[in-house]
This record gives sequence, C-alpha cells and structure tokens, in this order.
Amino acid sequence: EPVVAAYATEEIRREIAELYGSDALYEGGLYVRSTIDPTLQDAARRALRAGLSAYDRRHGWRGPLASMVLDADWAQNLASLILPEDLAPWRIAAVLGMNEDAVVIGFSDGVNGLILLEDMTWARAQLEDGGLGGSVGRPSDALAVGDVILVEQLAEDEERDVPEGAPIYALRQFPDVSGGIIAMDPHTGRILAMEGGFSFDDSEFNRATQAMRQPGSAFKPFVYLAALDHGFTPATLIEDAPFVYDPGEGQDIWKPANYSEVFYGPTPLRIGIEKSRNLMTVRLANIVGPQVVADYAAIFGVLDEGLPFYLPMALGAAETTLLRMTTGYAMIVNGGKRIEPALIERIQDRDGMTIWRRDERLCDACDSDAWNDAMEVPLLPDLREQVVEPQTAYQIVHIMEGVVQRGTGVRLRELARPLAGKTGTTNDNRDAWFMGFSPDLAVGVYVGFDQPETLGKRETGSSVAIPVWKAFITEALEHEPIIPFRIPPDIRLVRIDGDRGLLPGAVTERIITEAFRPGTEPTETADSYVISADDVIDGSDVSISEVY
Repeated sequence: EPVVAAYATEEIRREIAELYGSDALYEGGLYVRSTIDPTLQDAARRALRAGLSAYDRRHGWRGPLASMVLDADWAQNLASLILPEDLAPWRIAAVLGMNEDAVVIGFSDGVNGLILLEDMTWARAQLEDGGLGGSVGRPSDALAVGDVILVEQLAEDEERDVPEGAPIYALRQFPDVSGGIIAMDPHTGRILAMEGGFSFDDSEFNRATQAMRQPGSAFKPFVYLAALDHGFTPATLIEDAPFVYDPGEGQDIWKPANYSEVFYGPTPLRIGIEKSRNLMTVRLANIVGPQVVADYAAIFGVLDEGLPFYLPMALGAAETTLLRMTTGYAMIVNGGKRIEPALIERIQDRDGMTIWRRDERLCDACDSDAWNDAMEVPLLPDLREQVVEPQTAYQIVHIMEGVVQRGTGVRLRELARPLAGKTGTTNDNRDAWFMGFSPDLAVGVYVGFDQPETLGKRETGSSVAIPVWKAFITEALEHEPIIPFRIPPDIRLVRIDGDRGLLPGAVTERIITEAFRPGTEPTETADSYVISADDVIDGSDVSISEVY
C-alpha cells in the first residue's frame, strides 16, 4: 500500500523545481529517491492525527457539518458532499434515527451503522467562551435526525453488547487545531517522517516547515548549553528568585515568572531544564550574555545569525520552525556535529545516471565488483563540523534525560528506555511543543492554531504535544534494541543529591548521577548535597557549587 506523505512530497517537489526547473521536474523523467521511511511516516501521520483529534474532542462539539431532510433523495444529496480524500477511513454519514442508547446512521451507498452513546459522550457543546455545555446523557443531547456528520468505524470488540453484525462507528469532527511532526536521523539529517497538518487535501500549508512559531521552553536547552560551555556545571546553583528587566525608555518593565508562580531559591542548574524554570533561565542568559546565547542558537540553526537577541527570547519568544528545532536537537544528541536536514537521498536522470546525491563522500573501496568476508568494511570520513564539544552536548543530553525521568516529560518514563527531551509552552498556551530524542532518532512535535490563540487552560506541551510524541516513539522503537546514550571521553559521572534547592528549606533524598567535565566536579564534601566521596567515579571529593 502506498505511503501517504503528501507534505513531504510537496517539499520534495519544491526542491526539485528549485534545483532543475519546472520543465525537468515534470518532463525530465527524473527518478527521485526520498529519505522517508514508509513505516515511520505512517506512524507519524497516525500519531499526529490521533493527537489533534483527542485535543479537539476535549474541547467539545461544534455541531454537524450540515442538516438535511431525509426525503427520497437524501442518499444522493449526501453523496454530493465532498470530503478530503486523505481523511479516510473517516466517512460522511447522515443521522437516520436514535433511541436512548444509540444512533442509526446511513451512508450514500445504502449501508447503515450504529454510533453507541459511549462513543459520543465527548460531544458536549463547545461554548463561545471556550467552556463546555452539559454532559451527553442521551444521543439527542448532541445530534438530531437529519444531521450530516463525520464518523470513523471502530474495530470489533467482543465485550461490547451490540447487535450481531452491526458495524459500530464513533462520532468525529475535523479539528480546528493543527500541528506537525518530524522524525530525523540525528547522525545524517535524513528526514524519516514528516507530517505538516491533519489533512493535506484540506490545507497544503506545512506546519513542520513553514509555520513560524515561538518554541517557548523548548528553546531553553540552548541557553543552558551556552552556559555549560562558559564555566557552569550541571550542579552550579542558580538563584531562582524575582528578576526584573528594563528594556529601555518607553517600554514596559518585564517581570518573568515561573509557571508555578513560586520562587525556589538556589537551585542546581539541571533543575532549570527538568522543571522548566523561567527565572533560572533568564538569570542564566543574563549572566552568560544574551549575545552569547544568540550565537549558540545560530550555531544550531534554531535562529538566524545576527538576529537581535533580547532576554525574553531566552524563554523561546523568537519565532522558528519545527524543522529547525528538530535539526538543532538532533545536533545535540549526535555529539554536537552539524547536519543539514534532507528529504532527498538521490536523483537519477532518465538514463539511470545519478545527477545528485545527499551523501557526497568519496569511497573508492565501495566500487568492488564482489564482496567476501575477508574484505574490510570501508571506513568513510566524517566530514561533519564539530560545532560544540561532545562533552557539552552530552551534558545537555544527560540533563534532558532528567526531564523524562523527573520533570515535565515524566509521561514518557513508563516507556522504560533511554529518552530525553524538553517541553515547550508559550504565553497563554498558544503553542505546545515536545522536542526529544532517543540515541538514534530525533523527533519534534508542535501543536497550535494557524491563527494563534490559546489552546486552553492547562493545555501545555506536556498534555498536548507529548501524547503525539509518545504514540509515535512507542511504535518507532517497538522493535529496536534498548541502548543507552553514548558517553564521550572525558566525562566523569558523580552521584549527588539532585533535589537541593527544589523547595525552600526542603529535606530531600533524590540521588542522581551527574555528568561533569574533569576538573569541574565539586571538590569538598558537603553532606546536604553529596552522598559520599565513594560515589565519584574516579574517587574525587565533592562539594556544593557557588550560587549565581
């Protein structure tokens, strides 16, 4: 069965047209091999659509597509309604009748089905203020005879008490919200899956590549990466306290706050990412220097080089794309090496000659006519630019593992495999993100309205984007071996009390292993922070870092 990858195909079409022109694109007989993995693409499409639908249902029923009179021509009238082809297996149906427990629906081909009450209880009316109407206790609370609706057939369930042979459907509606998902090989930049919205047939606008949105807290790792490269360690204590920023004459004073609206005092740098602390992040960016942070964001391709950088941008106020964010995160997990995102693997002309290829490395030993076990595997040169030291990149990876184990990404912990990432939620919950990776797969998810508006109270990256990411990564890694993140040379692992500063005056006992560069690990014993000198991998003493 052909893979559905319309958004990726359109991106490839644009790129071919730019490379060779429209004539070659449509008449040149080119053979184009893409980087898309059909299995991962299918999983990404289903995960995004399921996540967008789930969010939409949480926010109520906006009513039927239309209403019709059930006269002799109703089936013909129903058939005249056009549904985007890529919404399959969803179908258009008409409500033919109902009782207290179920709705009878009919299709234009004369087939009937049922919607059980339990599959439409979500359909509370969506009110103008964003709230929900009364509960759906009977089908007539949401539907009326003659309503034209979207439905999806459900798999047979032996535990359901339904008429024998009756096909069962669930009530659906086209979501107003949209978003995108990208899966990338972090070592090469090959885009393995890309979905840019709920339906390409409805809207060709690609939210994965074209939507310029604020990444919110998903930007924070680049602030902390800059700090780690400028003398800070994962255990450095950062003051989580009120911060006031005066942008200049005629502009309002900026007073950022934590999501919890609580001040936590001196807190280890790691927790600033794990718990997504705004005040720690802004203070850290101010100490390191806004321009330094801007330079690192440009190095990782998240923001343009030379973009004026203001402190609010440390919290993700500058706009970027899901593709750029996913590429930046991929460069973190691959050890700090530059990659370029790619959707095309190779292009051949009508005669089969390769006229373009993604991997331009030369390999003379690869041209052998035959292969035998005595031959050595050719070693290709690694031409990727090292943009940050692998030790710094690993420290951020290790910290973002904590996001999954203890922080805002804890919903992923039950998957019980090495995963790391960061949530992102912008002001008024207008954008929801989760950017993350396994050792060999970088995945980014963004959800938001095309015309920015709030997603709703408590609708954050954790509640909106992570379910999409989780559904995809679960399927993508189902048959993959569990391997840990790769630790580069010159990293020392030290066991410490990772909760120090989590709450003012709290006594905590959370023991974590922290990653230090040699010579940066603490050097004097402090019982409230360090477990014992024996817990240092190579035997050094340990102490609290000074407070910034």
